[in-house]
Amino acid sequence: MKTHSQVIPRVFVRALVRWGSSALAAFRPVFRGEGAPAPLVAKRKLPFAVLFTLLAVSVAHASPFVPAKRPAAPVLLKGGEVHTVAGAVLAKTDVLLVDGKIAQIGADLAAPAGAQVIDVTGKRVYPGLISANSQLGTEEISSVRATVDSAETGAINPNARAQVAVNADSELIPVTRANGVLTVLTTPTVTGDGQPSSGLLAGTSALLRLDGWNWEDMTLRANVGLHLNWPAAAEGRRGRGRGGDDPQKRVEEQVKTLRHAFAAAKAYLRARAGAQPVETDLRWEAMLPVLRGEMPVFVHADDIKQISAALDWARDEGVTMILVGGRDAWRVADRLKAADVAVIVGGTFELPARRDDGYDDVYTNAAKLHGAGVRFCIANSSGPAAGATNARNLPYEAALAAAFGLPADEALKAITLYPAQILGVGAELGSIETGKRATLIVTDGDPLEIPTQVELAFVDGCGSVLARDSAWCACRDQGRSHKYRGQVSGMPGSLLRLGLGGGTGSVRSADCAKTDDILLASRFPPRRSDGRELRGDWSNASGLAPRMFTPRFIF
Repeated sequence: MKTHSQVIPRVFVRALVRWGSSALAAFRPVFRGEGAPAPLVAKRKLPFAVLFTLLAVSVAHASPFVPAKRPAAPVLLKGGEVHTVAGAVLAKTDVLLVDGKIAQIGADLAAPAGAQVIDVTGKRVYPGLISANSQLGTEEISSVRATVDSAETGAINPNARAQVAVNADSELIPVTRANGVLTVLTTPTVTGDGQPSSGLLAGTSALLRLDGWNWEDMTLRANVGLHLNWPAAAEGRRGRGRGGDDPQKRVEEQVKTLRHAFAAAKAYLRARAGAQPVETDLRWEAMLPVLRGEMPVFVHADDIKQISAALDWARDEGVTMILVGGRDAWRVADRLKAADVAVIVGGTFELPARRDDGYDDVYTNAAKLHGAGVRFCIANSSGPAAGATNARNLPYEAALAAAFGLPADEALKAITLYPAQILGVGAELGSIETGKRATLIVTDGDPLEIPTQVELAFVDGCGSVLARDSAWCACRDQGRSHKYRGQVSGMPGSLLRLGLGGGTGSVRSADCAKTDDILLASRFPPRRSDGRELRGDWSNASGLAPRMFTPRFIF
């Protein structure tokens, strides 16, 4: 998938060539001394304006952050306070990462030959946070339609895949990663098309690791589940729906459309099992794993009427249901528990939905579900505070639930272990245990607390670039030569990352003089101020003690 920075310049060049050819032809009479230019020039005003628009847009660049390189040697995190989440908190404990997995956990582990040893004494080690409901990667600016690719028009789109729409160059990914969220379930949404049955089956979601060159690199699990938006009665004045229709009648029509879609999919399944060949239908093909019990249905519903109706429907259809949103889930906790339906709580940054609701109904939802024994996790809010822009706020959604009755250790599990279990990857993610993926964070405090800083992050053992911890100098060439002179001072062995127009790189301060001047140009490799090549590993190495040096860039 190409980014805008890759496509637009080509369009710009083609437009420039066409404009130049036309302008040359128009002014040919002048060059020959035959009089005024041809009238064609007057007709070129609009293309000329378009040309300048393309020029303005073409200066946009993709995110300067690049995926981390897999370490060639094991990594040993030494002496940290390890919060395993699945078990006890281990003080002064080492964690050994080998080939992207957690190989050993214990005190005073011997570093393997050639291992990279990182002293995290006084720091805390947690599993990476998991957001179980997000549009990260498919939505950049929610108010700009061209940057949103999370929905298809129409009512029934089970074959739509959020996975292939993910933009790995999204500026929101490094921002989210910098706050400890390293794994997200990117879900499709629905968009209305003006029809009574619009927006029911949105498509399938994908579980992504927040590090990779493209959506193929980022995908942990493709087609995690089919997403269904249960019909809601949106009432207007005097109990009438939008457009003056009967809201209850509209809901009944949508439910009928939904049942018809599943009936058609079941007929398609039976036909495929028969002896006669069947014409392939991608919509029903996408639903076969659901009908076979291999894939759950994520039902997005908030109101108690929606949730109750969805539970009845899931029982009748015989499908595995996971409730998403669930603002009123606590009101039917007994039914959810009896049916063993897990709930992805749609965050806590929301106001009461009804005038007679308690002010804290949303805040206490997770605590009540926990008390009732319902399996749950906490995702980002689905209300006004929703959107990929706020994916970084996941730990604070859990913190608010903890402030209103949810035990602190359960709040942490609600954004680590519990979402991993609900999404079917509990054996790989969500806790710090031997054999699991080395997707974890190192912090200077409790990640649920706002002042806490995430100092290191590892995605499958790869040291991930954190925006607040790295020294970045993005050279964005806008038609003039950019040369920046910087001074780097710090302890030998500390790591400096430089983001340049031509790519990114890293160099240890031990490779250059402690206060040596470095001439940074928009090309590689960078050179010292004396012209000599600045040597080092330009492969975006993992983050070693990013605060042990003080970069100063002079513009």
